[in-house]
Amino acid sequence: MENNYVQKIKNQYTAKQTTKIDQLKKLDKKVKKPARVFAYVFGTIGALVLGGGMCLAMKVIGDMMIAGIGIGLVGIGMVSCNYSMYKAVLDSRKHKYANEIFALTNEIENGNI
Repeated sequence: MENNYVQKIKNQYTAKQTTKIDQLKKLDKKVKKPARVFAYVFGTIGALVLGGGMCLAMKVIGDMMIAGIGIGLVGIGMVSCNYSMYKAVLDSRKHKYANEIFALTNEIENGNI
C-alpha cells in the first residue's frame, strides 16, 4: 500500500516522455477541436438569432412582427444547417491530416511505440 502511494508521488515529479500514442491523441484532438468549436459557436449564434426573432414576432421587445418572423427564419436556417456545416469542417480536417494519422497508426501497429 505504501509503495503504491510512494510510486504515485514519484510519478508526479518525473519528466514524462511523449509516445507515439500521445502524439496520435494530440493529432486527433487537433482534427476534431476546430469543428466542435465552430459548431458550438455557430449553433449558439443561430439559437440567439432565432430567439431574438421570436421575441420580435411575439412583440415582447418591439412591435415588428414581420421583421421578427424573417429574423426567426434566418435563425432556424442557421440552427438547421449547423450539423451539416460541422460535418463539412470535420471532413475537411480529416482529409487534411489523414496521411499523418495513417503514418502514426502504422508505426504503432508495427510496434514502434
